[in-house]
Amino acid sequence: MWKYVVRYILRYRFYHLLWIVLLTLFMAYEASQNKMSYRMVQMLPSSHPVMKTYNAFKEHFGQDGSVMFVGVQFPNFYDTTSFNSWWRLSKELKTIPGVEGVMSSTEIYDLVKDKKAKRFHIQPVALQAPANSAEMDSIGHHIRQLKFYKNLMYVPESRVQLMLITLDKKVLNTKAREKLIYDLQDRLNTFGETQHVDMHYSGLPYIRTVTTSLVRHELYIFIVLSLVVAALILTFFFRNFASVFYPVLIVIVATIWTLGSIALLGYQITILTGIIPPLLIVIGIENSIFLLNKYQYEYNIHANKVKALSRMVSRIGGANFMTNATTAVGFAAFIFTGNRLLVEFGIVASINIFGIYVLTSILIPVFFSYAPPPRSKHLVKLRTGWVAKIVEKMVYIVSYHRKLVYIIGAAIVLGGFVGAALLKTSGRVVDDIPKDNVLYTDLMFFEKHLKGVMPLEIVIDTKKKRGITNWRVLDKANTLSSDILPQYADLSRPLSIIDLVKFSKQSFYNGDSAKYSLPSKREAQFIMPYMPKMKGDSTPNMLRSFIDKDMQKMRITVQMANLNMEEIEALQGSLQPKIDSLFPPKKYDVSLTGTSIVFLRGSKYLIKNLFQSLLIALIAISVLMALMFSSFRMVAISLIPNLIPQLLTAAMMGYFGIPIKPSTILIFSIALGISVDNTIHFLSRYRLHLRSNYWNINRSVIDALRETGYSMINSSIVLFFGFFIFTFSEFGGTEAMGYLISFTLLVALLANLFVLPSVLLSLNKWLTTKEFKEPVVEILDNRTEEEIQ
Repeated sequence: MWKYVVRYILRYRFYHLLWIVLLTLFMAYEASQNKMSYRMVQMLPSSHPVMKTYNAFKEHFGQDGSVMFVGVQFPNFYDTTSFNSWWRLSKELKTIPGVEGVMSSTEIYDLVKDKKAKRFHIQPVALQAPANSAEMDSIGHHIRQLKFYKNLMYVPESRVQLMLITLDKKVLNTKAREKLIYDLQDRLNTFGETQHVDMHYSGLPYIRTVTTSLVRHELYIFIVLSLVVAALILTFFFRNFASVFYPVLIVIVATIWTLGSIALLGYQITILTGIIPPLLIVIGIENSIFLLNKYQYEYNIHANKVKALSRMVSRIGGANFMTNATTAVGFAAFIFTGNRLLVEFGIVASINIFGIYVLTSILIPVFFSYAPPPRSKHLVKLRTGWVAKIVEKMVYIVSYHRKLVYIIGAAIVLGGFVGAALLKTSGRVVDDIPKDNVLYTDLMFFEKHLKGVMPLEIVIDTKKKRGITNWRVLDKANTLSSDILPQYADLSRPLSIIDLVKFSKQSFYNGDSAKYSLPSKREAQFIMPYMPKMKGDSTPNMLRSFIDKDMQKMRITVQMANLNMEEIEALQGSLQPKIDSLFPPKKYDVSLTGTSIVFLRGSKYLIKNLFQSLLIALIAISVLMALMFSSFRMVAISLIPNLIPQLLTAAMMGYFGIPIKPSTILIFSIALGISVDNTIHFLSRYRLHLRSNYWNINRSVIDALRETGYSMINSSIVLFFGFFIFTFSEFGGTEAMGYLISFTLLVALLANLFVLPSVLLSLNKWLTTKEFKEPVVEILDNRTEEEIQ
């Protein structure tokens, strides 16, 4: 089959160039339409009970992640000049399009009792900026008397002032959010410089905007770095212009196709799809190296360029197809996770892996049919280069010291099992940001002074309309807010309708701070007439964020520290029984939800699905290998050099305390799909040499090792450094991928060069069955040199 393929490629080479150029121009246009994703990743399917609860919460009370937190340690805040600066800043920020509201110590309100009208009037504490120190002292005293705002707008012990900026939810899901966030940050930073104070920012809108901006920045950086690394390595190996320029040109075209396909599929660029272009550059260069080495190998034999190009495609075109298919399977396995982010990643990566296979299979023969043939000085390295010397050393070891290979291999595998046993599952809501990054240090500022900014919501359903107006329900909710939740050091001060009721009592007693408590039943009878009317859609906005329109449900909002999965689960496990004892499940339905809980359940769900996707990838790759080699024994043996790296990567994570989490578990499927390439190339050449050597197994193993060892080492070096560039990422998950996949591929290379040939030589007669000699699907040109001639 492949001789017809190469004939078709070379005969119509101009037309192939033409359609590739036209398609690339179209893809370039589509790539220009790409958009960044600003949405929070949904790790759970909509049908999951936890997701249903969270969606119901948002329907009743609105989104929980639309507030940007600003914090500043302001020792002289109650100085007239400082206070007025903060007052003007709050007013100024309100005028920015996309800002729905600003809360700060200068933008707080008091409830003023009107005896005649029997109602509370909402009145700003600071009607205008204070003109002198006397007015400032009066306002400062007034603020400190209002306990409702303590640890919400200010932290008296550390003299921290807080500002809560509520952002338009529609803007948060568009590109306009970046301009909004950075406009806010510019004005706030200017204030900090003027007042000589450090500004701190956090909250989910801010965190997601900054991380998305980093994703876009790293996309460009890693594409350029990948191209530079590829060009340098190709120059080092081949040292001629054509062998560097054409492969780099091919992967640039593949990058354009990849970015164009993201837009064509209607996807947006995420933290995962953003790493696909540099990944494909690495994979494309690997394909090119196998083809170019085979081209030079063949040309070195007979010095016929056209014949060498023909042999290049016919001899390893099928093997290249299988290596790309297994790599694509490693990525396509993510489609079965059910997670939108990973499904998109799997679809885009697997499609474009075949795209780059098509590009290299067509363009390498076409380009080099136009290029001059290799010079003799470029072919000498095939026989005398340092890689050739390494290959000969490996041939010696597998021929005469296989016992040493097995002993060292067994010891390493044993250590691998020990290390893998140390693996732990973990992960945090904000987990992949370096500890020296300002995003992380600001988060620690809020954890220190506020105990966190990660939303945790407690929703109490009384199962009765107007149920929350019952004094006993309010009393129970007060016990939960005032007595139980403060026991947890990782939770901030709770905020709920209870705090508004306490505020109302204080106002009823003319602002006496000693009266800031839940009214007794008797007091409630006098205070209730002053409260705003709560009836369906006419419920005031201030109350609507704490209760639903039927007054059946109420929420208690707390902010949580950036805990890991085990800590969140432990907190939930400790808190839920206390809530159940206070609100019996038969009478009340109390649920814990919010971004933190969704993250916990979503992470567990995703890790489980990623393990399943790894198993699917392993099975699918085994099936492809079975089609290629038609021998169960050979498939089983071929998996050994590819499972050992997986085990050792897990061990490395265990020894170095790198936990299993969504951003690290996906490494295994990717590495498995790529590492099996060397196995396929080696075994395909081994089977070919069996025929040319009249089934002399020992000689065939050695010949296959000599022929493919050079390309295996070269391509693995490209892959190693290609993935290693990801270690420069600002994201912990991407950085870990750089280290771990590079390590996995290095181990896979050693296993394929030492373990696989050793096993083939030791179990030669048991492995080389009739089925292996006669595969179900013939993807290689298995004719011998004499048969071809």
